[in-house]
Amino acid sequence: MIPVAARKRTKKLQSVTQEPSATRDLPIVLTEVYQRLFQSYGPQGWWPGDGPLDVIIGAILTQAAAWTNVEMAIANMKEADCWSLEAIDSLPEEALGAIIRPSGYFNAKARKLKAFASHLRLNHAGDLDRMLSQGMGTLRDELLSIHGIGPETADDIVLYAAEKPSFVIDTYTHRIAQRLGIAGDIPSNNYHRLQSVFQDNLPADAPMFNEYHALLDRHAKEACAKKPRCEGCCLLDMCDTGKQAVIPDQQVD
Repeated sequence: MIPVAARKRTKKLQSVTQEPSATRDLPIVLTEVYQRLFQSYGPQGWWPGDGPLDVIIGAILTQAAAWTNVEMAIANMKEADCWSLEAIDSLPEEALGAIIRPSGYFNAKARKLKAFASHLRLNHAGDLDRMLSQGMGTLRDELLSIHGIGPETADDIVLYAAEKPSFVIDTYTHRIAQRLGIAGDIPSNNYHRLQSVFQDNLPADAPMFNEYHALLDRHAKEACAKKPRCEGCCLLDMCDTGKQAVIPDQQVD
């Protein structure tokens, strides 16, 4: 049972936003979601790490892994003196896999890291800055051509390493968008359709995309988990799922 104060707050918030979120103007809705999340959580300071190399290695290692495990793998790489793409390129795959074992799927990730390092050497003479300075579309297409780099990892690199406005979509983003009613019938495996919802309705602003993605991840962990914790949610009055969850308890005298 939601406390009376929380129920009254919910009724007050709903009076501000009456219409279903899916029918409202998306630029306004998406901007309001961002502003509320930022007000609730503040700046997130992503990406964890220092510079493009950290982003690229971290983006590959964090595939299907918790960040705490990635941090252990990164510490191992630095201790083993292979914290450069040149070192990764020259190290045998089996040896690299052993070093990054804490990240999980370590043999597959060793192949991916080596594929990226080899690609950089063969196509950009090992110059990472030159690669990242390309136009956003060209860079993204090139990243997707490299073994082990899918859309989410590519956009992590484009946004957080190259600082270009490509909106990152992940499981958390899809979950929140679906519950808010702004994802429509977009299935979770249709990355580009959901990405276009954000990119077509927000200004192409890399710092804002950076913060927005981080805030969505934070909100998914704090409130919009697999089993949502709707009470006190800063998006409750905008959320189709949240409103349905509290309606039975809103009969207040």
